[in-house]
Amino acid sequence: MFGYVQIRKPELKVKDFVLYKSFYCGLCRVLRERYGLKGQISLSYDMTFLVMLLSSYYDMPVESRRARCVVHPAAKHAERITDATRYGADMNLLLTAYHLLDDVRDEGSLPAAAGLSLYRKNFREVRENYPEQSRGIARELGHLRVIEKSGKRPCLEEAADCFGRLMVRLFRYRENDPLQHELDGMAFHLGRFIYISDAAEDREEDIKKGRFNPLDGEEDVEALLLDEIAKCCHYFEKLPCLQYADILRNILYAGVWNRFDRKNADSAEAKDSGES
Repeated sequence: MFGYVQIRKPELKVKDFVLYKSFYCGLCRVLRERYGLKGQISLSYDMTFLVMLLSSYYDMPVESRRARCVVHPAAKHAERITDATRYGADMNLLLTAYHLLDDVRDEGSLPAAAGLSLYRKNFREVRENYPEQSRGIARELGHLRVIEKSGKRPCLEEAADCFGRLMVRLFRYRENDPLQHELDGMAFHLGRFIYISDAAEDREEDIKKGRFNPLDGEEDVEALLLDEIAKCCHYFEKLPCLQYADILRNILYAGVWNRFDRKNADSAEAKDSGES
Protein backbone atom coordinates (compact mmCIF):
# COMPACT_ATOMS: atom_id res chain seq x y z
CA MET A 1 0.00 0.00 0.00
CA PHE A 2 1.35 3.43 0.77
CA GLY A 3 3.67 3.61 3.76
CA TYR A 4 1.14 4.53 6.43
CA VAL A 5 -0.01 1.15 7.75
CA GLN A 6 2.90 0.38 10.07
CA ILE A 7 3.48 -0.96 13.55
CA ARG A 8 4.22 1.34 16.50
CA LYS A 9 7.30 -0.62 17.56
CA PRO A 10 7.87 0.87 21.07
CA GLU A 11 4.35 -0.20 22.06
CA LEU A 12 4.65 -3.75 20.69
CA LYS A 13 5.72 -6.71 22.79
CA VAL A 14 9.00 -8.30 21.71
CA LYS A 15 7.30 -11.62 20.87
CA ASP A 16 4.74 -9.80 18.73
CA PHE A 17 7.44 -7.84 16.92
CA VAL A 18 9.25 -11.10 16.13
CA LEU A 19 5.98 -12.57 14.84
CA TYR A 20 5.28 -9.49 12.74
CA LYS A 21 8.76 -9.60 11.21
CA SER A 22 8.29 -13.25 10.31
CA PHE A 23 5.22 -12.34 8.23
CA TYR A 24 7.11 -9.43 6.68
CA CYS A 25 10.00 -11.74 5.78
CA GLY A 26 7.56 -14.33 4.46
CA LEU A 27 6.04 -11.74 2.13
CA CYS A 28 9.52 -10.72 1.02
CA ARG A 29 10.32 -14.35 0.23
CA VAL A 30 7.16 -14.89 -1.81
CA LEU A 31 7.70 -11.65 -3.76
CA ARG A 32 11.21 -12.84 -4.65
CA GLU A 33 10.03 -16.31 -5.64
CA ARG A 34 7.16 -15.05 -7.79
CA TYR A 35 8.60 -11.89 -9.30
CA GLY A 36 12.33 -11.82 -8.65
CA LEU A 37 14.22 -8.81 -7.35
CA LYS A 38 11.79 -6.37 -8.97
CA GLY A 39 9.04 -7.84 -6.84
CA GLN A 40 11.15 -7.87 -3.70
CA ILE A 41 12.05 -4.18 -3.92
CA SER A 42 8.34 -3.28 -3.88
CA LEU A 43 7.90 -4.90 -0.45
CA SER A 44 5.89 -2.78 2.00
CA TYR A 45 4.85 -2.87 5.63
CA ASP A 46 1.35 -1.90 4.49
CA MET A 47 0.86 -5.14 2.59
CA THR A 48 2.09 -7.08 5.61
CA PHE A 49 -0.97 -5.75 7.45
CA LEU A 50 -3.23 -7.06 4.69
CA VAL A 51 -1.56 -10.48 4.89
CA MET A 52 -1.87 -10.70 8.67
CA LEU A 53 -5.46 -9.44 8.70
CA LEU A 54 -6.64 -11.95 6.08
CA SER A 55 -4.60 -14.76 7.67
CA SER A 56 -6.26 -14.04 11.01
CA TYR A 57 -9.76 -13.46 9.70
CA TYR A 58 -9.81 -16.67 7.64
CA ASP A 59 -7.80 -18.63 10.21
CA MET A 60 -5.33 -19.75 7.55
CA PRO A 61 -2.79 -22.52 8.10
CA VAL A 62 0.75 -21.14 8.38
CA GLU A 63 3.91 -22.48 6.77
CA SER A 64 6.77 -21.70 9.15
CA ARG A 65 10.42 -22.00 8.23
CA ARG A 66 13.82 -20.51 8.85
CA ALA A 67 15.96 -19.28 5.97
CA ARG A 68 18.79 -16.99 4.98
CA CYS A 69 18.48 -14.14 2.51
CA VAL A 70 20.50 -11.22 1.14
CA VAL A 71 19.41 -9.01 4.04
CA HIS A 72 20.11 -11.74 6.64
CA PRO A 73 23.02 -13.73 5.14
CA ALA A 74 24.76 -14.71 8.36
CA ALA A 75 21.94 -16.43 10.21
CA LYS A 76 18.59 -17.95 9.43
CA HIS A 77 15.49 -15.96 10.29
CA ALA A 78 11.85 -16.90 10.74
CA GLU A 79 9.42 -16.71 7.82
CA ARG A 80 5.67 -17.30 8.00
CA ILE A 81 3.65 -17.78 4.83
CA THR A 82 -0.09 -18.33 4.26
CA ASP A 83 -2.35 -18.23 1.22
CA ALA A 84 -2.87 -14.55 2.07
CA THR A 85 0.88 -14.00 1.62
CA ARG A 86 0.64 -15.14 -1.98
CA TYR A 87 -2.43 -12.96 -2.51
CA GLY A 88 -0.64 -10.03 -0.87
CA ALA A 89 2.37 -10.48 -3.13
CA ASP A 90 0.13 -10.38 -6.21
CA MET A 91 -1.72 -7.31 -4.96
CA ASN A 92 1.62 -5.66 -4.15
CA LEU A 93 2.70 -6.18 -7.75
CA LEU A 94 -0.63 -4.92 -9.06
CA LEU A 95 -0.52 -1.71 -7.01
CA THR A 96 3.13 -1.05 -7.86
CA ALA A 97 2.44 -1.39 -11.58
CA TYR A 98 -0.67 0.82 -11.46
CA HIS A 99 1.29 3.44 -9.51
CA LEU A 100 3.97 3.48 -12.20
CA LEU A 101 1.31 3.61 -14.92
CA ASP A 102 -0.27 6.63 -13.22
CA ASP A 103 3.08 8.43 -13.13
CA VAL A 104 3.55 7.77 -16.83
CA ARG A 105 0.07 9.06 -17.68
CA ASP A 106 0.18 12.08 -15.38
CA GLU A 107 3.77 13.25 -15.73
CA GLY A 108 5.22 11.34 -18.67
CA SER A 109 7.83 10.06 -16.21
CA LEU A 110 10.64 8.24 -18.00
CA PRO A 111 11.85 6.41 -14.84
CA ALA A 112 8.25 5.23 -14.26
CA ALA A 113 8.01 4.07 -17.88
CA ALA A 114 11.24 2.15 -17.49
CA GLY A 115 10.00 0.60 -14.26
CA LEU A 116 6.67 -0.32 -15.81
CA SER A 117 8.42 -2.14 -18.63
CA LEU A 118 10.05 -4.42 -16.03
CA TYR A 119 6.67 -5.32 -14.55
CA ARG A 120 4.67 -5.51 -17.78
CA LYS A 121 4.57 -9.31 -18.19
CA ASN A 122 3.78 -9.97 -14.53
CA PHE A 123 1.30 -7.09 -14.50
CA ARG A 124 -0.64 -8.69 -17.36
CA GLU A 125 -0.65 -12.07 -15.61
CA VAL A 126 -1.92 -10.69 -12.29
CA ARG A 127 -4.65 -8.70 -14.03
CA GLU A 128 -5.80 -11.90 -15.74
CA ASN A 129 -5.74 -13.85 -12.46
CA TYR A 130 -7.56 -11.15 -10.48
CA PRO A 131 -9.86 -9.36 -12.94
CA GLU A 132 -12.19 -7.91 -10.31
CA GLN A 133 -9.39 -6.46 -8.22
CA SER A 134 -7.65 -5.12 -11.32
CA ARG A 135 -10.77 -3.48 -12.74
CA GLY A 136 -11.71 -2.01 -9.38
CA ILE A 137 -8.28 -0.52 -8.70
CA ALA A 138 -7.98 0.84 -12.25
CA ARG A 139 -11.48 2.35 -12.08
CA GLU A 140 -10.90 4.16 -8.80
CA LEU A 141 -7.47 5.43 -9.79
CA GLY A 142 -9.03 6.70 -13.00
CA HIS A 143 -11.75 8.54 -11.08
CA LEU A 144 -9.15 9.96 -8.73
CA ARG A 145 -7.05 11.20 -11.64
CA VAL A 146 -10.06 13.02 -13.13
CA ILE A 147 -10.89 14.66 -9.77
CA GLU A 148 -7.32 15.78 -9.14
CA LYS A 149 -6.83 17.09 -12.68
CA SER A 150 -10.07 19.07 -12.57
CA GLY A 151 -8.77 21.10 -9.62
CA LYS A 152 -12.32 21.66 -8.42
CA ARG A 153 -12.99 22.37 -4.75
CA PRO A 154 -14.16 21.10 -2.42
CA CYS A 155 -13.21 17.60 -3.54
CA LEU A 156 -11.64 15.98 -0.50
CA GLU A 157 -14.65 13.81 0.29
CA GLU A 158 -15.05 12.63 -3.29
CA ALA A 159 -11.36 11.89 -3.71
CA ALA A 160 -11.05 10.12 -0.36
CA ASP A 161 -14.06 7.97 -1.27
CA CYS A 162 -12.22 6.80 -4.40
CA PHE A 163 -9.32 5.62 -2.32
CA GLY A 164 -11.67 4.03 0.18
CA ARG A 165 -13.35 2.00 -2.57
CA LEU A 166 -9.93 1.01 -3.92
CA MET A 167 -9.07 -0.45 -0.53
CA VAL A 168 -12.38 -2.30 -0.37
CA ARG A 169 -11.53 -4.00 -3.64
CA LEU A 170 -8.04 -4.83 -2.42
CA PHE A 171 -9.31 -6.44 0.80
CA ARG A 172 -11.90 -8.62 -0.97
CA TYR A 173 -10.01 -11.87 -0.87
CA ARG A 174 -13.29 -13.79 -1.17
CA GLU A 175 -16.64 -12.66 -2.50
CA ASN A 176 -19.93 -12.87 -0.57
CA ASP A 177 -18.27 -13.23 2.78
CA PRO A 178 -20.70 -13.46 5.74
CA LEU A 179 -19.10 -10.36 7.28
CA GLN A 180 -18.51 -8.53 4.00
CA HIS A 181 -20.14 -5.34 5.28
CA GLU A 182 -17.77 -5.16 8.24
CA LEU A 183 -14.68 -6.05 6.21
CA ASP A 184 -15.61 -3.51 3.54
CA GLY A 185 -16.30 -0.84 6.17
CA MET A 186 -12.91 -1.34 7.78
CA ALA A 187 -11.11 -1.20 4.41
CA PHE A 188 -13.10 1.82 3.18
CA HIS A 189 -12.33 4.02 6.16
CA LEU A 190 -8.71 2.87 6.27
CA GLY A 191 -8.42 3.94 2.63
CA ARG A 192 -9.92 7.34 3.40
CA PHE A 193 -7.53 7.72 6.34
CA ILE A 194 -4.55 6.97 4.07
CA TYR A 195 -5.67 9.43 1.40
CA ILE A 196 -6.23 12.28 3.86
CA SER A 197 -2.93 11.51 5.62
CA ASP A 198 -1.08 11.64 2.32
CA ALA A 199 -2.74 14.90 1.31
CA ALA A 200 -1.84 16.46 4.67
CA GLU A 201 1.76 15.30 4.44
CA ASP A 202 2.17 16.68 0.91
CA ARG A 203 0.26 19.95 1.38
CA GLU A 204 3.20 22.27 2.11
CA GLU A 205 5.29 20.94 -0.76
CA ASP A 206 2.30 20.99 -3.13
CA ILE A 207 1.69 24.67 -2.28
CA LYS A 208 5.34 25.54 -2.91
CA LYS A 209 5.37 23.76 -6.26
CA GLY A 210 1.93 24.92 -7.35
CA ARG A 211 0.53 21.41 -7.42
CA PHE A 212 -3.05 20.44 -6.69
CA ASN A 213 -3.90 19.31 -3.18
CA PRO A 214 -7.46 18.43 -2.04
CA LEU A 215 -6.95 20.17 1.32
CA ASP A 216 -7.64 23.92 1.28
CA GLY A 217 -5.91 24.67 4.56
CA GLU A 218 -9.07 25.26 6.58
CA GLU A 219 -9.69 21.63 7.59
CA ASP A 220 -8.94 20.23 11.02
CA VAL A 221 -6.90 17.36 9.60
CA GLU A 222 -6.41 15.59 12.90
CA ALA A 223 -10.17 15.59 13.54
CA LEU A 224 -10.80 14.19 10.06
CA LEU A 225 -8.25 11.43 10.60
CA LEU A 226 -9.58 10.58 14.06
CA ASP A 227 -13.07 10.20 12.61
CA GLU A 228 -11.88 7.89 9.83
CA ILE A 229 -9.72 5.64 11.98
CA ALA A 230 -12.43 5.44 14.66
CA LYS A 231 -14.87 4.14 12.03
CA CYS A 232 -12.22 1.78 10.67
CA CYS A 233 -11.56 0.34 14.14
CA HIS A 234 -15.31 0.09 14.84
CA TYR A 235 -15.67 -2.30 11.91
CA PHE A 236 -12.40 -4.09 12.67
CA GLU A 237 -13.60 -4.97 16.17
CA LYS A 238 -16.60 -6.76 14.66
CA LEU A 239 -14.31 -9.14 12.74
CA PRO A 240 -13.35 -12.49 14.32
CA CYS A 241 -9.61 -11.74 14.20
CA LEU A 242 -8.28 -13.67 17.19
CA GLN A 243 -4.82 -14.54 15.94
CA TYR A 244 -2.37 -11.63 15.77
CA ALA A 245 -5.04 -9.36 17.32
CA ASP A 246 -2.53 -7.44 19.44
CA ILE A 247 -0.39 -6.69 16.38
CA LEU A 248 -3.35 -5.65 14.24
CA ARG A 249 -4.61 -3.35 16.99
CA ASN A 250 -1.15 -1.87 17.45
CA ILE A 251 -1.17 -0.93 13.77
CA LEU A 252 -4.71 0.47 13.62
CA TYR A 253 -4.72 2.26 16.95
CA ALA A 254 -1.15 3.58 16.93
CA GLY A 255 1.05 2.69 13.96
CA VAL A 256 -1.06 4.43 11.32
CA TRP A 257 -0.28 7.71 13.13
CA ASN A 258 3.51 7.32 12.89
CA ARG A 259 4.04 9.63 9.93
CA PHE A 260 1.48 12.20 11.07
CA ASP A 261 3.06 12.37 14.54
CA ARG A 262 6.56 12.54 13.11
CA LYS A 263 5.64 15.41 10.77
CA ASN A 264 4.02 17.34 13.61
CA ALA A 265 7.10 16.79 15.77
CA ASP A 266 9.38 17.98 12.96
CA SER A 267 7.21 21.06 12.40
CA ALA A 268 7.26 21.89 16.11
CA GLU A 269 11.03 21.46 16.24
CA ALA A 270 11.51 23.69 13.20
CA LYS A 271 9.26 26.34 14.76
CA ASP A 272 11.19 26.21 18.03
CA SER A 273 14.49 26.52 16.18
CA GLY A 274 13.21 29.53 14.27
CA GLU A 275 12.10 31.26 17.45
CA SER A 276 15.33 30.63 19.33
